[in-house]
Amino acid sequence: MLKFIVNRKILVGLTTVLVLILGVYSFTNLDEELFPPVEFDGAYIAVSAGDMAAIEVERKITTPLEQRILGIDGVEEISSTSTVGQSSLQIMIEKGLGEEVSKEIQTVASTVATNVAGVTEIIAEQMSLSANYEFFMDVSSGEMDELTAFALDVLEPRLEELSEVKDVSLMGIQEDEMSIEFNRDSLTEHALDSSQVISIIQQTNTEATLGEIEEEGAQPSIRWETDLTSIEDMEKIKIPTQAGFIELNEIAEISINPVENASYVWKDGTKDFIFVQIGRTSDVTQIEMADAIREEVQKIRDEGLVEDFELNELVAQADYVKESIDGVSSNILIGGILAIVILLLFLRNVRAMVIIGISIPTSILLTFITMWVLDYSFNMLSLIALGLGIGMMVDSSIVILESIYKKKEQGLKSLESVLEGTKEVASAVIASMLTTIVVFLPIGLMGGDVGQFMVILSTVVAVTLISSVIVSFTLIPSLSEKFLKIRKKNNNGKEGRLVKRYGEFVSWVVKKKRNSIAMIFIFFLMFVGSMFLVFKIPMTIMPDVLNRYAELMVDLETGVSAAEQEEIALKINETLAAIEDVETSYIIDDGSMFFMLINMTKGDEITREQKEVNEEILSSLRELGEDYPIKSVQSAMSVGAGQPVQIQMKGADYDELQLLVNDFTQELEGIEGLTGITNSIERTSTEKVVEMDEAAMEDVGLSEIQIRQYIQEAFLHMPIGEVAIDEKSVPLVVKWNEEIVNEENLLNLEVSTREGERRLSEFVQLRSVDMPNEISHIDGERYITVSADIENTDLGTVNREVQNLIDDFETPSGYTISAGGDLETQQELLYDMVLILVISIFLVYLVMAVQFNHLAHPIIVMSVIPMTIVGVILGLFVTQRELSVMSGMGIIMLIGIVLNNAILLIDRANQLRREGASANEAISRAGKDRLRPIFMTTFTTIGGMLPLALAAGTTGNYQAPMATVIISGLLFATMITLVLIPAVYRMFNAVGNRFSSLFRKKKKVKDEVKELVG
Repeated sequence: MLKFIVNRKILVGLTTVLVLILGVYSFTNLDEELFPPVEFDGAYIAVSAGDMAAIEVERKITTPLEQRILGIDGVEEISSTSTVGQSSLQIMIEKGLGEEVSKEIQTVASTVATNVAGVTEIIAEQMSLSANYEFFMDVSSGEMDELTAFALDVLEPRLEELSEVKDVSLMGIQEDEMSIEFNRDSLTEHALDSSQVISIIQQTNTEATLGEIEEEGAQPSIRWETDLTSIEDMEKIKIPTQAGFIELNEIAEISINPVENASYVWKDGTKDFIFVQIGRTSDVTQIEMADAIREEVQKIRDEGLVEDFELNELVAQADYVKESIDGVSSNILIGGILAIVILLLFLRNVRAMVIIGISIPTSILLTFITMWVLDYSFNMLSLIALGLGIGMMVDSSIVILESIYKKKEQGLKSLESVLEGTKEVASAVIASMLTTIVVFLPIGLMGGDVGQFMVILSTVVAVTLISSVIVSFTLIPSLSEKFLKIRKKNNNGKEGRLVKRYGEFVSWVVKKKRNSIAMIFIFFLMFVGSMFLVFKIPMTIMPDVLNRYAELMVDLETGVSAAEQEEIALKINETLAAIEDVETSYIIDDGSMFFMLINMTKGDEITREQKEVNEEILSSLRELGEDYPIKSVQSAMSVGAGQPVQIQMKGADYDELQLLVNDFTQELEGIEGLTGITNSIERTSTEKVVEMDEAAMEDVGLSEIQIRQYIQEAFLHMPIGEVAIDEKSVPLVVKWNEEIVNEENLLNLEVSTREGERRLSEFVQLRSVDMPNEISHIDGERYITVSADIENTDLGTVNREVQNLIDDFETPSGYTISAGGDLETQQELLYDMVLILVISIFLVYLVMAVQFNHLAHPIIVMSVIPMTIVGVILGLFVTQRELSVMSGMGIIMLIGIVLNNAILLIDRANQLRREGASANEAISRAGKDRLRPIFMTTFTTIGGMLPLALAAGTTGNYQAPMATVIISGLLFATMITLVLIPAVYRMFNAVGNRFSSLFRKKKKVKDEVKELVG
């Protein structure tokens, strides 16, 4: 087959041209986005229900939903939270059934919740990484009327006309309402009640078809149309009374005012601006949408429509996508150039460099074709995978090229050197590729949201490696036969100084058993010693994206008033304004929480690292929780939901749970680095329960329904329709001119009875009760959450201490304590990683056992793995990079990479053994023969990874830990491989010889016994 390929250079050349054409086409057609559009196997439900008490939300909405959803096939777990006016459910779904089960959950949510009085909004969606809005702007520095007119009449319709734009949302526009404020005394004087007057207003402000008449063969409709278009029209509405008709303005004051709290967003502490959010259609990329919007905005500016105010671009996800792609792309390019330069330094042959220089882009373009076929995109994960693949990509090409080069140096003819050189290393190259790829097969076992990311990353790496091997077995041999020329050697075949010294050292190691044992023991001590450094490495789940921009979620206590929210927002702005390198901040009120967008200085204005700014922002805002009703502050981009530290306590009795929570909280306060410790049961709000004096009511002929109506009417504030003013619909609202603001005002109201006017306080009194603001369930069972933030430490350190506390804490029978939040996520991911590591090692062993056809030789090769871990630990400890999912992936990837060198060594030793060499001579010669390709593949891989390890900017935090793990582990393992593998090979061979001699001795004894018996 190889000879056929080498003899068909035209076929190889044309196929390469086809790959180049299709590769360029695929490259230009791959979408560009920050993260892949992953749909998770989970769903969420959010039901809004006005001011309904948390306990009522639990009874009427949450529990019925849980009961119905738990009966759906494919639902694994439901966690829910019931708060005042809000029911939130998160549903975990069986793997692979996310979309199907989510649709059924949406149907159930609509059916159950719509039958509950008071429900105002139902949201049921499948969990997804895709954001609704990805481009943000603001219209500011002008009069609100002018800003509103521009946003509604120009900006919104112009942008929504763009084919790339799906939706434009405006927040903070100036909205007016017509307010009718009743005077209680005037209504009483005319013997009217509010419901009568409201009914008359609604009837007057109604358009209706009253009937039809016969007229010359036609049947025209009789139409009643209102003519209420101004305050004056409203004031003149006639109201019938016992004394005759009066006008509405005699019993009420009518005015047009800005809607209270119309804006729920603040920019640097002010509401005098309009916040614009723009979402894209599913068939365009973020960059395409951003380009279309910017072009349209420029047209609007050129038409002179932006005057006396500002139209500012706040955040465009497209910019971070482009920055990320440019950053990773440049790192890949630099890595590829470094790999070629390293190759030139080793072989000192320009033609060899040119051959590798052709093979790298061909392999990359072949990868692009496969990505296009798989419908993958250019995103942070796929580009990091490509960056990691660049270094490994040239390994197989280098090994084959070096082997061919060596055969030519030995004087073989061109075709013979290509065939013999390729054949000599073919099995090792294929085994190396397979060991690297099979490492990724168990990645699919990783559960949760992170698992889907890792599958994408590992698939791209595998595709990159397979592409490189295809190129190395086709393009490299074809080019090497005629194009590769060697320079004349003047050393008459003498070994270089390094090779000679290495050969002498290996010969000493394998000469005597005690030398080999000594080397193995030294490396064992190094491995044990490195374990003490593990706990000094910072740990997290997923690293932050450092793009001079932050999204935060500030969770507020339930029941916070609008005035308190305003005060908190202003205080947050004041706090952020004092932090160096914070440029602008936007706070969006999302009910019980604030969603924040924070822009930081860029370019020459940067004075601090973003990580430092992030930490100060989080710590400063968390300190506000001591004086303001703030529950937690966290990054919106974090993996877990809620605060990073969450401990769940379950049990039947709430009072007993409260005692356990108090004791546990005291213990928790002793852990350094924990801050803002709270629990869900301590957050209560006071409600006033109406208690009626039924005897007093009966004496004056009042019923419960009448009392309830009086109290409801006392808090009258309701919309009753709309009126058309200046061709715009304005909401019509009725309320009292004097609001009820306290208990005394309410109880002093006059109530009409058959015995005349009486005070409400004669019939009712109000009793204060504490109601839970938050009730949490897991699969329908109540539990209490103890929550905390972390500060000046890492999640891994806190995880260990909290888990020790949980293990040591004694609970009564029937009560349990377990970790939740990011702690639980990290523990699950750690378990997944260990499982994947074990399965990967077994699969690697399986591949090598088949390749070597030997059960012991794979163990020799895999003896380098512990030493790899030593290198990883040292690398992370020295650089203080975080041990995260990304660096964990680097470790798993590293296992496949480091074994390649050992496979080359053992494969060559086995070849020499088959030629008749002794074990010690074979391993010594194999080391010398493979020293150059091992160094070349190692340093080209490191060269390819180096730009990623040193990367800063948007993707640096994602790339650097993974690349650091690979560089440190590979560098250390390579040096060890060249010494440890010969020592282990020597020991295994000695043990094998020992068993063989024992077996031969036993056989000899048996033969002698048979002869004596015979």
